[in-house]
Amino acid sequence: MDLYVTNPGPIDQSVLYDQDKHVSSAVWEGQERGALRCHEHTSKLDQWALTQNQLDLVHKAGFGYLRLIPAISLDNPLISALVERWRRETNTFHLNVGEMTVTLEDVAYLIGLAIDGEPVMGVTYTMCDTICERLLGKAPDHGSTSGGMVKLSWLKESFSHCPEDATMEEIERRTRAYLLYLVGSTIFSTTTGNKVPVMYLPLFEDFDQASKYAWGAAALSFLYRALGNASLKSQSTVSGCLTLLQCWSYYHLDIGRPRLNQDSIHVSFPLVLKWKGKQSGPTANRDLIFYRKALDSLKPSDVEWLPYINIDCRIIPEDIKRSLILGRSKTMLICFDKAERHLPDRCLRQYGLCQSIPEDVQRWERKSRGVDGGVDLSGKMELELNEWLDRRLNIVEGDEGVDESEYMQWYMKITRRFVGRLMPLSSEFQRMHAALRDIALLADTVSTQGMDSQQTESVTRIRYIVHECLRDQVGTSMLASSIPQVEHGKRIRGKEMIRRKSNGKRRRKDDPAQCHAATEGDQSQLCSAAGEIDYSQLCLTDAEVDDLQLCHAGGDGVDAQLHTTIEVDGTLICHPTDEIDDDDDDTETCIGITEVDPQVCHAHAVIKGEDQAVPDSSLKTSEDVEQHNDYSIVV
Repeated sequence: MDLYVTNPGPIDQSVLYDQDKHVSSAVWEGQERGALRCHEHTSKLDQWALTQNQLDLVHKAGFGYLRLIPAISLDNPLISALVERWRRETNTFHLNVGEMTVTLEDVAYLIGLAIDGEPVMGVTYTMCDTICERLLGKAPDHGSTSGGMVKLSWLKESFSHCPEDATMEEIERRTRAYLLYLVGSTIFSTTTGNKVPVMYLPLFEDFDQASKYAWGAAALSFLYRALGNASLKSQSTVSGCLTLLQCWSYYHLDIGRPRLNQDSIHVSFPLVLKWKGKQSGPTANRDLIFYRKALDSLKPSDVEWLPYINIDCRIIPEDIKRSLILGRSKTMLICFDKAERHLPDRCLRQYGLCQSIPEDVQRWERKSRGVDGGVDLSGKMELELNEWLDRRLNIVEGDEGVDESEYMQWYMKITRRFVGRLMPLSSEFQRMHAALRDIALLADTVSTQGMDSQQTESVTRIRYIVHECLRDQVGTSMLASSIPQVEHGKRIRGKEMIRRKSNGKRRRKDDPAQCHAATEGDQSQLCSAAGEIDYSQLCLTDAEVDDLQLCHAGGDGVDAQLHTTIEVDGTLICHPTDEIDDDDDDTETCIGITEVDPQVCHAHAVIKGEDQAVPDSSLKTSEDVEQHNDYSIVV
């Protein structure tokens, strides 16, 4: 059997050391979170009526090309599948063909922002009134702010139309409001819904100075951080420049790429405009599962390593051409308190170079340094700033003599090869459980007669291990049966509850025999923390010798599943019962054990839902049990 059927990787966890936190771990265990909510607020950008004077200022500030990018319909399932492949340990996508990422070169080509210049950094704010009053001439009302953030809707309602007779000061103010709206709805879109931090506003005070910032590097840093956060299994949203991410995928991967209705031979700049307008192509059944399987089975023929190689260089602005060398800079990307590593040495094939085994990634702690207002972050990020200042000194080069097969052998050991399982979780469980039952049968029926003490001890050990595994598998099967696989990404939570009952006897209506309650001094209990079902919440407690603890707490419409673990002559034997569907509040089920040595030490019961402490049975032998109940388990 292929190793990756049971172990999707990484085999060597030295690179992907945060695997346990990654969403792929949850998906592998059958815990679907579904498609992410994608936050990008570009739909109302065209409602800003800019005058020619405003357009000149926007171009002077360095946002002339970003302004041209239309609102592109986001493919949430595609973006969600890409996020499942993103690893914040390396800031790359881990695909079957190797690592790939959105580089500074991609940013320059696709959205036309400057990737060279001063880092986007300044003073943080926790209040909006003062800075908005100074630079916009108007402070937002109380309902339009939240800490140091202002609503995009307030900016549009207050500044989207510039009067024809407006003074130059008024034109500049309204243009600053537009630029804040533009970055807040595109490259710096947040998961808050419709707000943008006002800390960017002072960077637009001087439009000539604004053009000197590396806005493209800041956009990439912001996107890296957003992808890293969204890749954690606890998250359900993603933000950042998702138009950049989606169009990067269109250019590099032949997965979900739409067919263009218009002739795309004569491409305009920025290159995102290639996907402007109506698009056609099959969209049915292209959900998260579809894209996940496509990425899991990605082939080299599905990848465009050099998608810009045939672009007419005459459409590329000269300042963009001069900075393209930084696409191979191994440096630190900065956007205020967000500092993320740019690691082109891990995806050299995107530059037409042979891929060698990359250097180890230095771990860095992602800190949020902008909590307090009035803080100048330049004094707190000296190391990151120094790396950015040396960006032209750290241009990675390729080695033509590299054997890429060595890289792929190394890569397959350190990567997460699959996100989804090759076979359904239920099928894998059934096969594993059947194998364990076969092993248990062989171990239980083998005769130890004639064996020496060491051989006998080995057989006993095998019996113990396999029955312990079976006991754990029974607990897993209960969860798997109560929480089915969700193909369309909607998490189903188990809501079955077992009603708490007061201590006392309960009868079966159709059986006069009753189960004996244990004494108050008995040490045996079945306990579990109340709340949502989880593997860690199944807690078992042993009973005293000669006491058999078997119980079923009933409830309205509750399915309960029981299994027993019997210790005979020092060997634990575990066997599950059939699942019991008890619709009767007063129904009580007792389980007997037959053909078992009287030295029965203890038993366990596991109940789905909210477990509670229950008394054990005071039955002494298998004969006593049979007298009290017709149901029995043969072990």
